[in-house]
Amino acid sequence: MEEEKKEIQSRLLEGKKEIKEEEITDILRLIAPGTLLRTAIEGVQKAKTGGLIVIYNDFVQNIFEGGFKINARFTPQKIIELGKMDGAIIISEDLKKILYANVLLTPDNSISSEETGTRHKAAERTAKQAETAVIAVSQRRDEIALFYKNLKYVIRDTNDILRRATTTLQMIEKHKDIFDKNKMELDKEELKKNPHLIKALLLIQRGRIILNTAEILKSYLIELGTEGTLVKIRLKELIHKVENELNETIKDYSRIGFPKSKKILSVLTYDELLETDSIKQCLGINEDFILPKGYRILGKEDLSEEEIEILIKNFKNLNAILNLKKEELIPFFEEEKIKNILEEIDHIRE
Repeated sequence: MEEEKKEIQSRLLEGKKEIKEEEITDILRLIAPGTLLRTAIEGVQKAKTGGLIVIYNDFVQNIFEGGFKINARFTPQKIIELGKMDGAIIISEDLKKILYANVLLTPDNSISSEETGTRHKAAERTAKQAETAVIAVSQRRDEIALFYKNLKYVIRDTNDILRRATTTLQMIEKHKDIFDKNKMELDKEELKKNPHLIKALLLIQRGRIILNTAEILKSYLIELGTEGTLVKIRLKELIHKVENELNETIKDYSRIGFPKSKKILSVLTYDELLETDSIKQCLGINEDFILPKGYRILGKEDLSEEEIEILIKNFKNLNAILNLKKEELIPFFEEEKIKNILEEIDHIRE
């Protein structure tokens, strides 16, 4: 699982300048299936001509020469025709115009390059020097490569990504079935006087696995663009309320505070998540029996967040809250609120 999560990152070139995750996401969206740019570069690939497409910024102006000015509206058809010439095509930053065609890229040759072909060397060096995106369509390799700053990303076949996305979605569905079963078992367990901690640990374990796997699937969805719409809808259905349920369970059982426990849990590897002792350590727990504070169960009822916080702050755990009498609530709530709280508590007990 951890290896899958790093699939895209494993194809990045090592570089001194750190690239933010949002930048990578934005660039991948530019070339996702369904976009005009993706249609254009796939058209160049099918035409077997090869080509270079550079996204313009202020630094690009100084590293190309020759060619001719186009300044025409961007269309895939125009890119395909212009790609028949040897030089690079430069398009506007907003992707709405073709600015230049048949230009010679002249980046600094002292910039390191891992590429072997002339076209790809120029693409990599231009991307690094101008800090922009350059797309290289290889005639010989039948490959589309995206260079951006210090990274290189080889665009994969849409059908291949869709197969991977579907497989990952099926994994999430299986984990969600187990998560729902664990949730029902925890509901029953928490209403006991001495609930077993293992039920809570298993819910946290499965919830964290679901969210981690969902992040992998989201990376595929970025690459799929409009082709991933149905998968995206299904993913949204599956993870609905999972994070909230997970967070409230962590709040209920953490001895070191919710923010700290959540942060530590988020960096556990897949293998570490499979060990319930690792989850216990993240929560700061040593014993096997612990009373939940009540965030998760109380949150299912018609109680405000403020009311829940007051109850937990003053009565410490769910067990004590479920046994509250009216007179115990008088110092903290008005008459009308006390009536509503007692009704909700009765509903939980029933």
